[in-house]
Amino acid sequence: MHVLSYQNIHCRTMQTQLSKICKMAFALVFLLSASSNLFAQSGDQRTNIQIYGSALQYKGDITGDKDFGDLEWGGGLSLNRYISPSFDAGLHLTYGSTEAKGTGTMMGSMFDAQMGTAMLGLRLKLYGNILKEDAFIGPYLQIAGGGAWAKTDAMRADGSMQEDDKFFTTAARGGAGIRFRFSDAVSAFVETNYMVIGQDKIDGMDMGDNDRFLMHNVGLGFNLGKATDTDMDGVPDRRDECPDTPTGVQVDKKGCPLDGDADGVPDYQDECPTEAGVANLNGCPDRDGDGVADKNDQCPDEAGTAATNGCPDADGDGVADKDDKCPDTPAGVQVGADGCGVDTDGDGVADYEDACPNTAGPGMANGCPELDAETLRLLEEKVRFEFDQARVQDSYKQLLDSIVVVLGKYPDHVLLIKGHADYIGSEEYNQALSESRAQAVKDYLIQQGVQNPDRLVTKGYGESQPLVQVNERLPRRRTESQRARNRRVGFEMNTPDMQLNLE
Repeated sequence: MHVLSYQNIHCRTMQTQLSKICKMAFALVFLLSASSNLFAQSGDQRTNIQIYGSALQYKGDITGDKDFGDLEWGGGLSLNRYISPSFDAGLHLTYGSTEAKGTGTMMGSMFDAQMGTAMLGLRLKLYGNILKEDAFIGPYLQIAGGGAWAKTDAMRADGSMQEDDKFFTTAARGGAGIRFRFSDAVSAFVETNYMVIGQDKIDGMDMGDNDRFLMHNVGLGFNLGKATDTDMDGVPDRRDECPDTPTGVQVDKKGCPLDGDADGVPDYQDECPTEAGVANLNGCPDRDGDGVADKNDQCPDEAGTAATNGCPDADGDGVADKDDKCPDTPAGVQVGADGCGVDTDGDGVADYEDACPNTAGPGMANGCPELDAETLRLLEEKVRFEFDQARVQDSYKQLLDSIVVVLGKYPDHVLLIKGHADYIGSEEYNQALSESRAQAVKDYLIQQGVQNPDRLVTKGYGESQPLVQVNERLPRRRTESQRARNRRVGFEMNTPDMQLNLE
């Protein structure tokens, strides 16, 4: 009874210890599964569940502490949490059976046991830093510690029995394995661990070193959770080198938009996705480097301008040389579709060479028409003035109205209005009077609606150019008629490119 009481007390003590270990384990499970930020350094899917078959090989007293026994299968479940690229933490639960028959001096002894373990572990990954995290093959090392529960039935070599012996004890293991990654969510693994428990009686023999085992696990792993993918391109942000890719754009494994022609312009922005080009032309090539994409360049092998669709334009008039009938047009000249200077009046003389661009004339006269006989006769007429007056008399307004008509007929010609005075008075006074008479005529012409009044030029000559010579020694009354002829305004018309006779 005393022995049984001691065993019961020892069993209760081991139960209490394992209960504490289990509480710690479940607390870790809660933290691993409930907290998304506990180990949130960098992993995409930080929680992993593994389901696996687990085989034990016993080594202990009845085998002579030499060889490991046969494989006995069970199963296991692990919950792992990503800590960093190098480390994972995990909770490992296994249940299985183990048995062996004695050899040598232990011949006739045997046992059959069931054992479960609950351990907290730390895994050193060689595929986080040394190898790529997404490599297909990922080796690792691991250690774990916790508790074990066992129930054993044993028969000793002397025939004595130990039936239904149950106990709790500590356990620890260490080993190595390989992970095989099939996708971001699914992987397989195989591993082998060396495990030691804190008792030596699973085989019914409590007489040497603690019992030891090889634990072989093989199974599948499933990553839980969804990696953050801001641009929803299927590549997690942590691995996405282009995290702001627009929705719907096809990307490569780095998360960047596809660039089929490798010209640095993504296909979704590339107007020429099958031909390498330049960024400033939206990915299209430009063989002649003129800034016009070949697809829009009518002269793709000759540098030109955008205004001429990529063709050269030697005179810079906006008409490509291949279409330019006047390839040497001076800079700044307005041209037509043929590249030649505009000819407003259609006289064959371009405006930039035509002194009279609004009036047709022969080319030999710089594009200006020659004055007709009637105009020449009219220009010989004079407007007379009263003595010491600069007022246009009504009798001369018909003449001036005719001058207005002439100016309309020759819109590009310049009219010189020349004022004169007789000799009565000082030279200074007569000079001012002659200028006033010319201005009075100009004012009347403007009032009558002359086009482009800027082409009306006035000049006063005073008394310096008399039309009739007057004998100044004679009385004034005897020279009145001659002096009246000298009080006049005359006209001279010429083309804009000709120098007016202002002398």
